[in-house]
Amino acid sequence: MRAAQPIIETLGWNERGFRKTLAGLSPEQLRWQPKADANPIGWLLWHGTRVEDRTIADLRGTTQAWIDEGWHARFGRPADPLDRGFGHAIEQVRAFASPDAATLQAYHDSVRRRTVAYLSDATPTEFERAVPTDHGPSAVAQRIANLVNEMLVHDGQAAYVRGLLQGAGWFGA
Repeated sequence: MRAAQPIIETLGWNERGFRKTLAGLSPEQLRWQPKADANPIGWLLWHGTRVEDRTIADLRGTTQAWIDEGWHARFGRPADPLDRGFGHAIEQVRAFASPDAATLQAYHDSVRRRTVAYLSDATPTEFERAVPTDHGPSAVAQRIANLVNEMLVHDGQAAYVRGLLQGAGWFGA
């Protein structure tokens, strides 16, 4: 078994939930906020994917898909590697113009392929490697644990908002 197989499996379960949450939503539904200061589904899924993109690019020492594949242009956003939602005021969240569900899914798929490729090649030594972060040095394993947590939290929030939007039973459909 590869060192990261349990992480890859967890992200696979996360992927199924991401797809289910996003499936069939209109741009209006992606921008719907249950309260004026709540994050909408489109922003939550974009933010989680941006965190994944930045984390994996940092660990691989490469450019983010956001920039080198031109996703920023498809989202109508700047080619800023730090534009990922951290520190967004509610006005910025409201101003976020979520693209359609297919574009959100395609960006997520591109980033997830990079993540799985990186994790598939990761050795136990790689997980011990120290890397810089915004908060000081950290081991790759800690960065990956934080990433998995971010993905689970934000995708769960998006699923909850969809439940508020559509009511009970949407997930079983």
